[in-house]
Amino acid sequence: MKSETGFDYALYKRFPAEKRPDSEVEELAEIWKAPKGWARLTAVNNNYVGFWYVVTAFGFFLAAGVLALGMRVQLAAPMQDFLGVDTYNQFFTMHGTVMMFLFAVPMVEAIGIMLLPQMLAARDLPFPRLSAFAFWAYFVGGTMFFLSLFVGLAPDGGWFMYPPLTSIAFSPGINTDFWLLGIGFIEISAIAGAIEIIVGVLRTRAPGMTLDKMPMFAWAMLVFAVMIVVAFPSVILCTMLLEIERAFNWPFFDALRGGDPMLWQHLFWFFGHPEVYIIFIPAAGLMSMMVAAVAKVPLVGYRLNVLALVATGFISFGVWAHHMFTTDMPRVSAGYFSAASMAVSLPAGIQVFCWIATLASGKIKWTTPALFVVGSVVIFTMGGLTGVMVGMVPFDWQAHDTYFIVAHLHYVLMGGMVFPMFAAFYHWHGMTSSGALSEKLGKWVFWLMFAGLHITFFPMHLTGLMGMPRRVYTYLPGRDLDLLNLVSTIGAFVMAAGILLFLFDVARRFRFTVHDDAGNLYGGGTLEWLPTGLYSTRSIPLVTSREPLWDRPQISKEVEEGRYFLPNSATGQRETLITSTVMAEPQYVQLMPGPSPWPLSAAIFTALFFLSLTVQAYPFSIFCGMVAVLSTLRWLWETDRPIKQEMADIGGGIEVPIAITGSKSHGWWALNTLMVVIGMIGFMAIFAYLYLYGINPEVWSAPPPLGETALIVGIEALAVLAAWGGRRVLASKEGRLAEDLPWMLEALAAALLVGALYLDVSGWLATGLAPTANGMGATVFMLSVLQGQVVLVAVIMAAYLAFREARGIMTTPTNVTMDVVARFIMFCALQGIVFTTLPRVFPGV
Repeated sequence: MKSETGFDYALYKRFPAEKRPDSEVEELAEIWKAPKGWARLTAVNNNYVGFWYVVTAFGFFLAAGVLALGMRVQLAAPMQDFLGVDTYNQFFTMHGTVMMFLFAVPMVEAIGIMLLPQMLAARDLPFPRLSAFAFWAYFVGGTMFFLSLFVGLAPDGGWFMYPPLTSIAFSPGINTDFWLLGIGFIEISAIAGAIEIIVGVLRTRAPGMTLDKMPMFAWAMLVFAVMIVVAFPSVILCTMLLEIERAFNWPFFDALRGGDPMLWQHLFWFFGHPEVYIIFIPAAGLMSMMVAAVAKVPLVGYRLNVLALVATGFISFGVWAHHMFTTDMPRVSAGYFSAASMAVSLPAGIQVFCWIATLASGKIKWTTPALFVVGSVVIFTMGGLTGVMVGMVPFDWQAHDTYFIVAHLHYVLMGGMVFPMFAAFYHWHGMTSSGALSEKLGKWVFWLMFAGLHITFFPMHLTGLMGMPRRVYTYLPGRDLDLLNLVSTIGAFVMAAGILLFLFDVARRFRFTVHDDAGNLYGGGTLEWLPTGLYSTRSIPLVTSREPLWDRPQISKEVEEGRYFLPNSATGQRETLITSTVMAEPQYVQLMPGPSPWPLSAAIFTALFFLSLTVQAYPFSIFCGMVAVLSTLRWLWETDRPIKQEMADIGGGIEVPIAITGSKSHGWWALNTLMVVIGMIGFMAIFAYLYLYGINPEVWSAPPPLGETALIVGIEALAVLAAWGGRRVLASKEGRLAEDLPWMLEALAAALLVGALYLDVSGWLATGLAPTANGMGATVFMLSVLQGQVVLVAVIMAAYLAFREARGIMTTPTNVTMDVVARFIMFCALQGIVFTTLPRVFPGV
């Protein structure tokens, strides 16, 4: 086995080491203890944040389910008046929006934050305050968004918000603005969680846990998080474009002024179709782990499953126009997207067959998780078959916008995510509850939900094929739709009865705990079932197989006795072990931040910032934005302090560094991931520019002169050199930094970016182009807006750097803050070069 980093694998022979004193456990418990009372809201441990996340997401699931019941009552008979047309449209929009944005993605992200540290045997994920911010941003923003339903301001344009129906001309109220700004904000929360998950899976695994030994759920969450980073920027951009069009009359989607409403569909579905797989992939990871536990044998086709997860994520980005077959797209394009729709079903089929083979090769004990696992396979397979049907263009032309699509979507989402979620609740609840849920009631829950789902959604295939359109609040009698709709409504209440029974059992039996839990009730073989406290495992084990608890039953006792890595706190602070990306070799000890009120403050004021924009209260919005930024900087202030101790003993006499910088650091990975997010927003904005040019080239006018373009690009190139130079100067120093040159170079780079942006915008204005004039003006100035946002962040970062230098906490030769600021400013300058050059050179030259 070859080392990535020069690590000596012979050192592994020192484990298991001698038993460590019990006093070290008391020390760990004291260091990692959670605050009490109201201060508990400042906790950042994944045990608390993950649990709150799961409970909140499930609460939104229940709320959306109540809205669905209201819609089913309205449709139980023709010409019902239970819900008026406006109320029905709000219910319909909120149901879809809450299920997709406030339940499905946050729920799987929440389960990841809750389970991954234990599965990887890490103390916590690498940025616990970022996890806390992601949760509180989601909780505050999502709650405020949902409450709009009770004051008549809920959005009513459908969860897909197609313009021009959502333009200011046809939707003049602020209902649509609540959706646009609220959803954009919630996606920021999802991206924050995704960054945490990517870095956590890649860099905090237990030593020896190579990529080939990772739990399938960790693989699934890695693919899930990468997909969020690539897909969600698209929906952030399109919501931003529509809100700017509504607020400032920039015609991105106005066909009369060089825009195009189809641009929304391309941007939205580039996110929207991968969204289905973003939801499914983590659930598939849970399924892969649970089928092994149910059958008591290792998963059949582990590597095939990994390849299937990666292939699903990759292919799903080529299927977005699958939703646009009826928009008169070119036949060649329709053929390509139809083929991609077929291809994406292949890796999902591989996973299903691996699950079936695993179940067939073992002996199933029909527990509640086993029932939900098998039920999920049945339901998801049925949904996949109808998915192949709607992937056929001629069939889709007939079934599009009918209840057949509603039935297909719900079979896929219920079988692919909701049933695995309930299976996971039963399988893993023993990690967090001192009491076990009832097996007897659990079986009733399953059968009520399983029967209710088929009674509800199977008849919708028939109503769809009979011509009943979706998104209608009533229908006429005498069309043979009455009985089928009544059956669907009865089925919805049967399913609701199963969920209600689950809630009764949870209220009766579930008691949250981080110590005396119910334990490994169903015999799982992975590391999350090791004895844990708030500090996760007492010591971080050496992993030699995919199911360590099955292969080495004694490992639990050895870990609890401190015979492995980090059996105590090497520095007297919260710590976790950072390992290499592929082979999981120990690299350094990361100092972890503790409880803090600042992530909560940042989340609340970020939510208020977006909600203030909704009602155009711009002064208050600016104030909230400033408080949110200051809160964020305050939480970061104490995370990069000088440390006297340079090396740490991680057990067995092995010493590793503390807090390094450069490409080996976890901060390097986090910043790169963030730059991918920002880069994807820019990429999609360039797509919008080129798309509108291809649709309406006649509105494009001459750009500013090339000499001016060369000047701006030269200034941005100088900014790159200045930022790089500041980083190099700092790295070349030793001891306390006496000179001000490094931060001054970063400040100079930020100033150059401001100057280049000013010259770019003024140059376009000098040509007579205005953002309200046409599609060219809107997209050109949108690129300037996006560049202005990152330049503002760069200026704030440079000021933050200068303030840290003034307080004397800039250390050499390595400094995490300096490394992050310099590389981000370099990225801003490179993005500025692209944004400056493209619209000035193409199609002008």
